[in-house]
Parts: sequence; structure tokens; C-alpha cells
Amino acid sequence: MIAALGPGVIFMALAQGSGELIWWPYIIAKYGLTFLFLLLPACLLQFPVTYEIGRYTLLTGESIFQGFIRLNRILAVLLWVLMTLSFLWFGAFAAAGGTSLAALTNLPSGWSPRGQTLFWAYLSMFLFLSAILLSKVIYRLVEGFMWGVALLTLVGLLWASAHPDVLKMIPSFLKGLFIPELPMPRAWDPADATKLLTAITFAGLGGFWTLFYSYWIRDKGIGMAHTMGRITGPITGKPEVIPASGSVPAEDGGLAHIARWRRFLFWDVSIGIGGNILTTLMTCLLAYALLFPKGLLPDHYELAVVQSRFFEVSWGWVGRILFLVVAAAFLSDTWLATVDAVSRIHIDYLYGFFPRSRAIPVRSWYLFFLLLLTVVTSITVLLDEPGPLILLSAVIGFIGTVLFSVALIFLNHVYLPRHLPASARPGRVNLFFLCVSCLSYAILAVVYFLTIAKIL
Repeated sequence: MIAALGPGVIFMALAQGSGELIWWPYIIAKYGLTFLFLLLPACLLQFPVTYEIGRYTLLTGESIFQGFIRLNRILAVLLWVLMTLSFLWFGAFAAAGGTSLAALTNLPSGWSPRGQTLFWAYLSMFLFLSAILLSKVIYRLVEGFMWGVALLTLVGLLWASAHPDVLKMIPSFLKGLFIPELPMPRAWDPADATKLLTAITFAGLGGFWTLFYSYWIRDKGIGMAHTMGRITGPITGKPEVIPASGSVPAEDGGLAHIARWRRFLFWDVSIGIGGNILTTLMTCLLAYALLFPKGLLPDHYELAVVQSRFFEVSWGWVGRILFLVVAAAFLSDTWLATVDAVSRIHIDYLYGFFPRSRAIPVRSWYLFFLLLLTVVTSITVLLDEPGPLILLSAVIGFIGTVLFSVALIFLNHVYLPRHLPASARPGRVNLFFLCVSCLSYAILAVVYFLTIAKIL
């Protein structure tokens, strides 16, 4: 079990991005504890969806997008189009991380905040791209880096939350987790409706990012995925490899191993969701204790700088540096994990709809999409500030979340059981919780569009 851990840790580290550092702290800093009671339900809604995504790959060895192609090719194309549009702007996360690095170093000297942010964004993209190209097995690079990010952020946030100014706010904060603070300390701004709905829907990973979990399960070699290959570094010249360790093999007598697979999947998803809840709670607590009393809001090209300024008042230069380092790790790792997973998704669709493309090795296609996405995100990062770009990506992912959540019901509970032994088929409890999540996301989508209609 310990050797197999990894996908859940990547989930936790990647989830420590927009929701945890930007939108939830923004909402708490502006409206206090009014909406905090929505956080835990929002995070827990992802558990059934993520579990079902992992279940498909664990039982088949295929990625979830290959499953969508099997289920319905028209639906698969629609999801691919939405996914492609959603991830045109994921370079904004590198820019958001750049806000921290720019504030931390004030380099290049004499440049504007926007110029410094873009410089660090491009530099981080270049470094991550180089690491992927030089990596022997790409998944090991992603997992190793994400372990580092997860540990760094947990330790940093725990240390920051131990400050006396923060500790004294814990009782009222815990109360706000279950009872909303009324009346609101500040008048509601209709322009924040999209930010609040995005924070709820994308608490954790959310959107198409959730589907990445399938690829981490596959590359880790969990369940039936232990028979699948992994992509090696595109310029190493080595062939794709079969995982030799860290997998859960299917060598037990009969089907007893399926129970172990399920047990692993439950705990691995719990690590991802639970770890994300913990880090989000700490960022919200810090926002409530340090930003809310001062009326400081993370926005524009100072997404992380605003928080760091008050940290500096409370802890001095050490606190400022700590927060900026944690924020940079929070945000910059998103580009690494996303460029890797999206490249793999494009290969799945290419192979699924154009069989002749299989004549070209996976590694060659991976290199092509890797470089293409690097170029595209290097251009789109110039179009706006990080905040609006991240929000635009989330809005597109909103529609996709509803569609693929419903697709998971038909894929795992209608299509797949026909091809499984009885002991491997999902039960009604799994179906119930998945339907609850689907219905909740559908309601959130309706509320979102009604809100937009009122604004317009």
C-alpha cells in the first residue's frame, strides 16, 4: 500500500492551486465566514467522482478518456473540445506562481510587476519542460516533484497557522465551518458570483483536472494498469517501459485482489481529498485571521503578494519569504502536471479516432503535443492577468464537469459491468453518491447561468 501511494499525493499537490490560494481566500478575506460552511460539502462532492474515475482505469488499464470513446464517440469529441478550450489558458498558473517569485526576488530589477511576473512564468515553463525532456520516466518526475510540493505546503501552512494571531481565531473559524456568519460583514458584490461558484465547484481539483487522476493511476501501474506502458523522457531514446514496482499486481488466486484494489483506491482518493481539505482550511484560516481584518484581497498581478505583505507584518521577512515560496509551489506545479496530462489526453483521442496515427510511437506524439502546448500557453499567458484567465478556464470546465459526471454513471454502472465478474461490479451505494455529486454539479451549473443572466 505504501509503495503504491502517489496518485492521491499528486491530486493533493495539484489541487493546491486556484481554489486554495486564490478564490477561497478571496471569498473569506472579503466576506468573512459567510460562505465557509460550503467548503467541506464542496470538497466531499469530488470524492465519488474521483473514485469512479480511478475505478475505471484500475479495472481496465485504460484511461478514462478511452472509456468515454468506448461509451459514445460524439460525447467523447464534445468533451475533448471543451477540455482543449479549457486548457488553452493553463499557462496562467505559471504566471500566478510568477507573482510570488517576482515579489520574492524583485527581479529582473527595474521591470514592472507584469514584466517580472511574465519573466518568472516563462522561466518556470522552460525549467519544467527541460525536466520532462530529460526525465527517464516522466511519471516519476511528476510524482517526485508533487511529493515535494505537498510536504512543503503542509509544513509551511502548519507553521504559519501556529502564529498567535491565527490561533485565537480558530474557535470562531470552526463555528463558521457549520454555521454561516450573518449578517454579511460586507455587501454582496454580484461580480463575485462567478468566483464563489468557481470556488465551490472546483474545490480540490475540479473540472477536467479531476480526470487526470486516471492517468496517474495508469502510470503508477495500479490494478490492471500494471500491464500498461509508461512514457519515458522523449529525448532519452529509451522505449516505453512497463512499471516494475509500486504497482498492485493481479497475481492472487481467484479475484481476491480486487478487494485490495478497492481498498487502495479508497485510501488513495482519501489522501488526495483529505489533504486538500486540510490545506484549504489552513489558507482560509490565514485569510480570515490576517487578510479579512485589513480588507486585503488577492487580485490582479498580486495574487500572492497581498497575503505575503501582511505575513511580513506578523512574522517579519521570514514569514513573507515562507509564504511566497509556498505560493510559488502551490501555483507553478500546476503547469507541470497539466502539460503532461493534457499531452497524454490528446494522444488518446488521436489514437482513438485516427488509427493510422498509431504508426508513430506514443513518445513522438507526446513530444509534439508537449511542445505545442508550451507554445500555446506561452502566447495565451500574455492575453490577460492570471486571475481572469484562471476564471475563464474554470467557466469552460464548469460545463465539462456536469457532462463527464453524468458520463461516469453510464460508463461505470451501465457499460462496464457487462464486461466484469460479479465481484468487480460497483454497488448501489457507489451509484447513489455519484448521482448526488452529479445532481449537485448540475444545480450549481443552473445557478451559475441564472446568475450570469441577471448580471447581463
